Amino acid sequence: MTKNINDLHDERLATTDENGKRIYLYPEDVHGKWKNARLTVYWFLIVIYLVIPWVNFNGKQVLLFNIIEREFVFFGTSFWGHDVPLLAFVLLSFIFFIGLVTSILGRVWCGWACPQTVFIHTIFFQIERLVEGHARHRRSLDKEKMGGRKFFIKALKWLLFLLVSLIISHSFLGYFVGARNLLHMVTADPLEHWTSFLTMLGVTGIILFDFGWFREQFCLIACPYGRFQSVMMDENSLVVAYDAKRGEPRRNTDVKKEDEGDCINCHWCVKVCPTGVDIRRGTQMECIACTACIDACDTIMEKVKKPKGLIRYSSEKELAGGTTTLFSPRVLIYGSALLFFVGIFLFTLNSTNKLSVILLRGSNTPFSVVEATKDVLNHYKVEFHYNGKEHYDLYFTVPDKFQKEGLRLVTPRIPFSMDAGRKKIAHLFFKFPSSFLKNGKRILSLEIYNGKPHEKGVLILTKEVTLIGPYE
Repeated sequence: MTKNINDLHDERLATTDENGKRIYLYPEDVHGKWKNARLTVYWFLIVIYLVIPWVNFNGKQVLLFNIIEREFVFFGTSFWGHDVPLLAFVLLSFIFFIGLVTSILGRVWCGWACPQTVFIHTIFFQIERLVEGHARHRRSLDKEKMGGRKFFIKALKWLLFLLVSLIISHSFLGYFVGARNLLHMVTADPLEHWTSFLTMLGVTGIILFDFGWFREQFCLIACPYGRFQSVMMDENSLVVAYDAKRGEPRRNTDVKKEDEGDCINCHWCVKVCPTGVDIRRGTQMECIACTACIDACDTIMEKVKKPKGLIRYSSEKELAGGTTTLFSPRVLIYGSALLFFVGIFLFTLNSTNKLSVILLRGSNTPFSVVEATKDVLNHYKVEFHYNGKEHYDLYFTVPDKFQKEGLRLVTPRIPFSMDAGRKKIAHLFFKFPSSFLKNGKRILSLEIYNGKPHEKGVLILTKEVTLIGPYE
């Protein structure tokens, strides 16, 4: 048995009792330079999250993931369902970016940028403290039997949680249906857009459950990143760490006062931890690097007139007396992989901004013969892929010398309009007498103009086409 309630058990999490039931945490509030820096970053990220759906660039929402129409917009550039490989490069780049950042700065994502941390620490914790009071008041309130006072306080807190969750979920929905379209949905009958309405309700419920109650359990149980960090980090990675050489042996242990380290064993670092970690036990999977323990310890060190930094950002190598190496093999591997996938993405993006044309033979049979005129028909499907911004009015033609030999090009749509950021298919029929062929086939060039040929049209592409028919 431990002598202090803040001395954590050696074999189980601080959030779990001997029966496996959850122990609810009541982290104390803390002040300091790291908290001020984090709050600045948190509010900046929240403002960005709320504002981006309302910002347009090149006539389109800056970020839009329109799953229904399979259009994905990144800073004015549209990607479509057929651009999935391009989106895969974006995902791979993000994964290796996280790996690179983690290998250098540890779990900086969890503590400084994860939506879970940002919204809980900036809004939900603040609502809880405003309505229920500081940690000891909240703990006492939860131990009370349900009465009118407790019911009112809890109802008010969860009502405020619900309002915030609704704002977050509606902003989230704006990334998928468009913020301006969302305004119409909000004022219209929910049954007119029941899919979006149910999505909003589902996201609101998840946010309310996770940010309002589940909290650190998501980081400990469901989030895979905590498990991946051990692969991404090494002895050179920066972590929130306790300097055991300086701090041990702690006060209140069986040592002489003159032999004690700087740690006075006040447990303040444990009391402020939102995941119930005792950072003095070393780097742990549960630690999200929120730096609350750094501010807490620095406050105590200042009061006892000892140097700050007993808990600080450091690396295992530095704590062992060595020098941190920035360009470790792990960093170089992640950095190289990131540059590789970003390079492929930029190259592919530049290619997709150009009009791409693919000719495919369109019918089940290689050719057909018109009974009335004995002319031969070849059917081709022309696939267009284009993510650029220019609008095309496309005309198809063949050189005059082939037309003089009886070749006719038939297409149901003239001109064929090609909008920016689209994939379209045009159908072309080549009609010609059998005498046009030589030994059953003939290779010629298909010319594609933007605008009418021989007027103001500009030749933009020439594609080789093989025509076939009866062998004579």
